[in-house]
Amino acid sequence: PGIYVCAKCGHELFSSRAKYEHSSPWPAFTDTVHEDSVAKRPERPGALKVSCGKCGNGLGHEFLNDGPKRGQSRF
Repeated sequence: PGIYVCAKCGHELFSSRAKYEHSSPWPAFTDTVHEDSVAKRPERPGALKVSCGKCGNGLGHEFLNDGPKRGQSRF
């Protein structure tokens, strides 16, 4: 329980309240803690490259429409 932060700079990224079980071996979240928690850029259809909103450290992807509810994204 708590807040997940950037390993490089400590910027708040995700809350454990937004975490859910997914078939991926990585932690999955439906939303960020703050609007500026992450920066996003298009990478391929249906996926955005995600980095820390403060220092730019790579965090993985946001998969559009792949969350636990219809229309939600998965980080």
